[in-house]
Amino acid sequence: MGVFQGVPDVSESNPVVCIREADEADFEYVVDLMVEALHPFYGGDHRRHAERIFGTHISGGKDRLGFFSFEQKMFIAEASDQRAGMLHLVGKRQGTYKISPLIVDPAFRHGLHVGVALLDFAENYAWDNAARQIYCTVAESNHEALTFFLTHGYTPAGKSESHYKLGETEIAVYKKLVEDTTDAEFDRPNISVLLMRDRYESQVRDLLLETLPEDFRGVDRAWVDSLFDGFYRRTEQDINSKFKLIYVAVDRDDQVLGVAGATPKKGSPIKVMPLIAPGLPAFNALLTDLPNALKEYGHKLYLHISPTLDQTVALQRRGWKLDSALPGAYHEGRVTQQWSFDMENGAIMRMMRVKQKYLDFIKSGVKDLEVRVAYPQISTITPGEQILFCSRNDKQVVTVTDVRRYPSFKEALSAESGSRIVPGVESEEVLRVLQEIYPADREKLGVVVLQVQPEIHGA
Repeated sequence: MGVFQGVPDVSESNPVVCIREADEADFEYVVDLMVEALHPFYGGDHRRHAERIFGTHISGGKDRLGFFSFEQKMFIAEASDQRAGMLHLVGKRQGTYKISPLIVDPAFRHGLHVGVALLDFAENYAWDNAARQIYCTVAESNHEALTFFLTHGYTPAGKSESHYKLGETEIAVYKKLVEDTTDAEFDRPNISVLLMRDRYESQVRDLLLETLPEDFRGVDRAWVDSLFDGFYRRTEQDINSKFKLIYVAVDRDDQVLGVAGATPKKGSPIKVMPLIAPGLPAFNALLTDLPNALKEYGHKLYLHISPTLDQTVALQRRGWKLDSALPGAYHEGRVTQQWSFDMENGAIMRMMRVKQKYLDFIKSGVKDLEVRVAYPQISTITPGEQILFCSRNDKQVVTVTDVRRYPSFKEALSAESGSRIVPGVESEEVLRVLQEIYPADREKLGVVVLQVQPEIHGA
C-alpha cells in the first residue's frame, strides 16, 4: 500500500535523500507514521499492525505467521539527517515483492521526491533479489498515491470494494521487473492501424478463418462473408443495419498482422469482435489505437475474447477493465471474457505507440518533436491536447505545444532540427529512419510534426 499526505515542504534547499534499514530507534516514528497515514483509508488496528511488522524486521525479517512470505524488511528515508518516510517490503515465495506500505512523511511531501527515492529503492531491492514482479494495493480515494504509482509504470490489475475498509475501494497495481520474452518485439515492427481497404481483404479472410475457430464456434466462410457485408454497409451509419467497421494492423510491407471488427450498438456501446493478432505487437497496436479511432461512434468499447496471459497484461496496461467471465459462451472448451474501455462523452486521452528508446528521450526532454504521417486520427491533434505515449511496458503523458504540417519528410527536416526528432543523429539519417517506418504511399498523406512537453509527476 502507498500513502501520501500533502503538507508544507521543508525549508532546506535540495537535501539528498538517503535510505537505510530501520533500527530499534525508529520504532515510535514508524508506528506514529503508519497510524496517521493509514487511518483514513484502511480499517483495523494500525498500531498493532505497525508493531508486528516492525518487530518482524528487527528480529531478522522472518515472518513466523505468514505462509507465503520469506522475508519482511523495513527501510527509512532520510533528508538532512531527518526521517522523511518509510518503506516495508515483503518478499514472497512466488518470486514477487509486495510494498506494504510506502509512506512519505508529511513534512517532506513536496519537492524532494522522497516517494520516488523509496520506490526506486524498492524496485532495485526486488530486482537484486531476482523478483519478477513488484506490487501493492492503493485505496481508490487516495488519488495522490494512486496517480504516483500509475505514472511510475504500475499497471492496475483490478479493484475490490470495501476490501480493507467499508466504503473504500482498493486498487491492486503491479510492475513487471523481468524482460517480457513474448513482448520484447513490441517496438520493433513498424505497425499501422488502418480502416480496412480492398487490398487487405484476402489476407483478413485467411487470418480470420485460421485463427478464430479455436475460440469461437460457428466461424466459417459464411460468417466471414456476413462480417464483410456489414463492413460494406458502413456508409449507411444505421445502427439497426448492424453495420461493421473493420480495422487492420499492417506492417510497412502491407502484411496484415491483426484484425478488429467493431459494431456500434443501440445505447452507444461498441462491440469489438473479433480482435485477433497472433503476435503481441499487433495486438498492442490495435488496443492502443482503437479507442481513438472509434470514439465518435459511442461511449464505451466492449470486447469478447479468451486472452492469453500476455494479452491479459496488454489489456490491463492499455486501460481495459475485466467485466465478466463467460464459461462456454462461444466455445465449450473456453472461458470467454468480456473486457471494456470507457470512452464516456468521448473524453479519453489519445494513446500513441513509441519505441522505448524514444520514450526515454521524451521523458528526459531531449526529444521534443514527434513525427507522424497524416493519418485521419493524427490530423485531428491540436495544440494543448494531452497524449499518452506508450512503449511495451512504460508510458508518459505529454502536452502538445505546437503542431506543424509538411508535404514530405524531406521538407519537414529542412525546417525542423533532426536531433530533436532522433537525438544524436544527423538529419540525413533521420530521413532514412522515417522512411524505413513509413513507405512512400503513406508519406504521400502528408507529415505532421508534434512539439511535445512531458508532464512531470513525483512525490
